[in-house]
Amino acid sequence: MTRLTGGSDPSLPERPGTAHLDALRDAADSAAGRATPLPSGYSGAPAALLDAAESAVEAAAPDLLALSRDLHAHPEEGWAEHRSARALADLLARHGVDAQVGVHGLDTALRATTGAGGPVVAVLAEYDALPGIGHGCGHNVIAAAAAGAFLGLHAVLSGSGDRALPGTAVLLGTPAEEGGGGKELLARAGALEGVDAVLMVHPFTYDVAVLPFLGRRQVRATYRGVAAHASAQPFMGRNALDAVVAGYQGIAMLRQHIPSSDRVHGIVLEGGERPNVVPERAVAEYYVRSARPETLVELCTRVEAVLVAAAAMTGCGYELEWDRQPAYLPIRANLAMAARWTLHQRRRGRTALPPGVVPESLSGSTDLGNLSVRVPAIHPMIAIAGPEESLHTRGFAEAAGSEAGDRGALDGAVGLALTALDLLADADLLAAVRAEFAAAGGALDVEEYLS
Repeated sequence: MTRLTGGSDPSLPERPGTAHLDALRDAADSAAGRATPLPSGYSGAPAALLDAAESAVEAAAPDLLALSRDLHAHPEEGWAEHRSARALADLLARHGVDAQVGVHGLDTALRATTGAGGPVVAVLAEYDALPGIGHGCGHNVIAAAAAGAFLGLHAVLSGSGDRALPGTAVLLGTPAEEGGGGKELLARAGALEGVDAVLMVHPFTYDVAVLPFLGRRQVRATYRGVAAHASAQPFMGRNALDAVVAGYQGIAMLRQHIPSSDRVHGIVLEGGERPNVVPERAVAEYYVRSARPETLVELCTRVEAVLVAAAAMTGCGYELEWDRQPAYLPIRANLAMAARWTLHQRRRGRTALPPGVVPESLSGSTDLGNLSVRVPAIHPMIAIAGPEESLHTRGFAEAAGSEAGDRGALDGAVGLALTALDLLADADLLAAVRAEFAAAGGALDVEEYLS
């Protein structure tokens, strides 16, 4: 059997095979050809209002795409998105909208409001980037799409006469999605008070109306042993690195016996100072992911048991620290809203796939899940790259700064604006959205649930 290496250089790693991904892509393409998009039996907003919002987005397109390209060229990591938040606020100011930066206790959060009375919809912007690869998750596209959607809503909600519509739209800039849990902190600070629905769009490799995202918690395991000379008196030591290794191996064995949707993956942060000293301190950190809140809790219990056992078997002390940053819950879907997104993407020439077409194993985690269990929410995906690309890669970062990324920003802006207008204008639709949310369990106290 031929070993797939990086070439003749033995210092290069083995190249992973693509057979599994190829099979997943073929299955998704086949399923997409047979899929029926989500239907909607509601009237939504009047056509004149939808047309007005779409025209406003198109009129703002040069500014929106300039924002997307600017953020792409100047990536900022979570909690440091000062330039990005200011750029978004400056764009709104040029279009006659005041925005506050540094709201709800977060320096790089942003809030703007338009309209009055009626239901309240919030459109979310993300703008943090990844270390090393910049906008490999396409948050520059998210920010531009959210800004465009808000301007489309502003054009309608600030109108008069035949274009007057009671309702309020909020643009909420949410820092540090990439691990920081900015949306959870905003929710705790009251950012969702009075909000009836939350909408955002995320770039991807397929157009998907609903894609499950896993919940995610973090645990840091610190083991404390007894230092000793590793050659002369190893029997007088208690090896903290052994505890980390035992825990890591225990987690590896646990993976055989968890659902296929669950994930546990970790790294060693500290493993000792010198080979000739028995390590007295070692640290590992894990991400624990699952598809449902209740299974996430169950998996965390099993992971903790493994990590505690590793301390016992090596004679080490231990400390487990859960969720140094906020945990992420799985996204709770809202099909009534997602169906309106599907309808409006059709007018942009896109077919938003229903659930069950794109393999669920390709999903990650997002703090939007924490909002989706507080108020009805959607998080559709919009294609800006082919299925051979993956989020969090340099290839996807390149797509986020390309013409395909520009198209995704504009199509996403229109889809969000028109879906939000439907919620504001169609009381029956909003009632159905609320009823679906209630049937799924209603509002969840995130902090209490994970305590």
